[in-house]
Amino acid sequence: MQGHGYGGTPALRYRYRFAGCVLLVAHLLAVGWLALRPLTAPWVAAAHLEPLATIRADLALGPWGAARAIGAAVLPLAPLGVLLPWARGRVCASSLGSLTRTVFTAAMISLVLQVVQSGVMGQVLNLDALLLNVTGVALAHLAVVPAVRARLRRGGDGGRPEPLRREEEMPGMTPTIPRVRIAP
Repeated sequence: MQGHGYGGTPALRYRYRFAGCVLLVAHLLAVGWLALRPLTAPWVAAAHLEPLATIRADLALGPWGAARAIGAAVLPLAPLGVLLPWARGRVCASSLGSLTRTVFTAAMISLVLQVVQSGVMGQVLNLDALLLNVTGVALAHLAVVPAVRARLRRGGDGGRPEPLRREEEMPGMTPTIPRVRIAP
């Protein structure tokens, strides 16, 4: 009988995936609520559609101001880099495929969020916020997901897999089914 790829019973794997989906939905609700609140401002700037213009303006604030402004755009959606693959529940997935799916999904979520946010009073469309959101998701994915998947593939014990026993290295004769002959 062949295993399913990582330890635990199917019910336990289902619970992990369910927990990932619940956390994903909770995170998206929290980010949506925070991003779509109306801001009270005496005036609102026009939409920022020139790529990297806002980032250049943030860098002109100095190191602490730039770190704060850029970090505020990178961090809100960064947990999606971990939560989206967790909700999918695949341990033996292609690293590049997983990264591509996660970044594309995060880009679409961020784009929808930016478009809806532009209709809220005091909020404007910002292309650089979209780019920084997707960058945060990609960085979180690259920092966490490959290491966790490798550990789960090893069995979660943190060590190397056990070496093969002598019988498994050299299987000997091929097993046959009685009363079944070799074809001519």
